[in-house]
Amino acid sequence: MQSLIVPNPVGGEMMVRIEHIHKTFNPGSVNERPVFADFGLTICKGEFVSVIGSNGSGKTTLLNLLCGTVPQDAGTVEVAGRNVDRQRDHQRAAFIGRVFQDPAKGTCANLTILENMALADNKGRAYGLRPGVNGRRMNAYRAALEPLGLGLENQLHLTVGSLSGGQRQALALLLCTMTPIDLLILDEHTAALDPRSSETVMELTDRVVREKKLTTLMVTHNLRYAMSYGDRLVMMHQGRAVLDVTGSGRDAYAVEDLVRMFGEISIEMGN
Repeated sequence: MQSLIVPNPVGGEMMVRIEHIHKTFNPGSVNERPVFADFGLTICKGEFVSVIGSNGSGKTTLLNLLCGTVPQDAGTVEVAGRNVDRQRDHQRAAFIGRVFQDPAKGTCANLTILENMALADNKGRAYGLRPGVNGRRMNAYRAALEPLGLGLENQLHLTVGSLSGGQRQALALLLCTMTPIDLLILDEHTAALDPRSSETVMELTDRVVREKKLTTLMVTHNLRYAMSYGDRLVMMHQGRAVLDVTGSGRDAYAVEDLVRMFGEISIEMGN
């Protein structure tokens, strides 16, 4: 297949720096699976990067390396100038927000909307012998929920488990951005939703990212979303970026071009 690598000069303050990453799952076994060999990626502060790629291309592993749920075999991961190689996932959660594909993973189903928001509001603070919910924050929570356009601001005492998938995912996005974060990770966060809910969550995502000026890395299988949202597009294949475009370079591509590239990759792999 013809090389698809496009030069992408990076300028401005760096938020994410991933260098010389190596990762192999189950090394030395019959199930050995190499994913990354000397992989690198940089993301500037305020960039909204959409990542696409075939199954097994390394998209989810990339997110897990950043969040600390999977350790690299070699290489360096930096976020906001700090080396996070030795930090566990719960430590990185202080400055990295993640919205998962499964809406149930970003919220506590047995707690109310109010209780979920109170937990998110107190992230990083010390807990003592005091009420977990501060009644004086009720109006602030309602004000935060109102822009979602889902009517949740009037249903604070509903348990989150009774909400629809789209409502839970919108709430999960709100919860992980209530406190300041350096990086927002979107892990196929619309894949489990119906088309209408997907559109609502993506519109909300774009608004939250723009208003809060969040550095964002979104993995998606939806090529239209990859082209419509964000300001940089990366296509992964076999642990490397085969396409990395921004600005006018990104605008030169259409969804049909991406479909053709996926077809070329499939042929190269013998499918």
